[in-house]
Amino acid sequence: MTDKNTYEVVVVGGGAAGLSAALVLGRARRRTLVVDAGEPRNAPSAHMQGYLSRDGMPPAEFLAVGREEIARYGVDLVRDRVVGASREEDGTGFAVVLAGGRTVRARQLVVATGLKDELPPVPGLAARFGRDVVHCPYCHGWEVRDLATGVLATSPLSVHQALMVTQWSKDVRLFLHQVPRSELTGDDLRRLAAAGVAVVPGEVAEVVVAEDRLTGVRLAGGTPSGGGTVHDCEVLYAAPRAVPRSELLLQLGAEMRETPFGGYPVIDERGLTSVPGLWAAGNASGFAEQVVNAVSRGYRAGAAINGELLFADLDAAVRV
Repeated sequence: MTDKNTYEVVVVGGGAAGLSAALVLGRARRRTLVVDAGEPRNAPSAHMQGYLSRDGMPPAEFLAVGREEIARYGVDLVRDRVVGASREEDGTGFAVVLAGGRTVRARQLVVATGLKDELPPVPGLAARFGRDVVHCPYCHGWEVRDLATGVLATSPLSVHQALMVTQWSKDVRLFLHQVPRSELTGDDLRRLAAAGVAVVPGEVAEVVVAEDRLTGVRLAGGTPSGGGTVHDCEVLYAAPRAVPRSELLLQLGAEMRETPFGGYPVIDERGLTSVPGLWAAGNASGFAEQVVNAVSRGYRAGAAINGELLFADLDAAVRV
């Protein structure tokens, strides 16, 4: 292939999953393009944890190393955004339109666009996200261990989060916020009591910050706990609403499935969607893909795509 706009594979998304797929494809000598909009989900975090040999590495550094690695194998990378895609009329590939005006074509398309987090609209919360407002104990629990900890309830499922957090701190309060106490089951309340989690009713009005650190949360006036009451805490877990970036998958007709965390594509164990040649990896394929899982998903998709292309070409040659 000599046409600069024609590739064997286009990867949409230059995060962990996309770069991992591109690395495998580049090493397999596949002409590959990565389109990276530069919006990684974990950008607010100073470090990523739980990745063997990369524990504590800043996410930006991790991605920079990945970009260097794929370049060694001739993979192209452009900073741009995909604004549309369609199947070729003969069904043999995809036309991918970039915001910069370029249209590229590929036999196979990997969607690794991830998701975006929408935080509860509590004043001051977003500014602390990734610092002392966190969302995942496996990502941040060790770093905030043994601190006075709050959990902001966004649904009755937040009870599970509060219980999990007690593995890292024994000083935990569950702020019910806009979740009525009546929505907690008897088992919820018994487990919270057994774990020593204090249940605090009332809506959270704001987070309290002093000298660039979280010191507590303030309840709204007129709550059962008293108007404007401030509860001390040094770290606050707040589960964001995950919004999958599924526009391309929907546009191309991929079958979707509804989950408690949004709509995600139906895929096989390799990441292939219901549309031939269309793959999903990382958080585009599911909510709970940590960086290490996303890398694995990307690797698996890349290897599967190479096999698909190889045998498609061999079968075509046999038919000639």
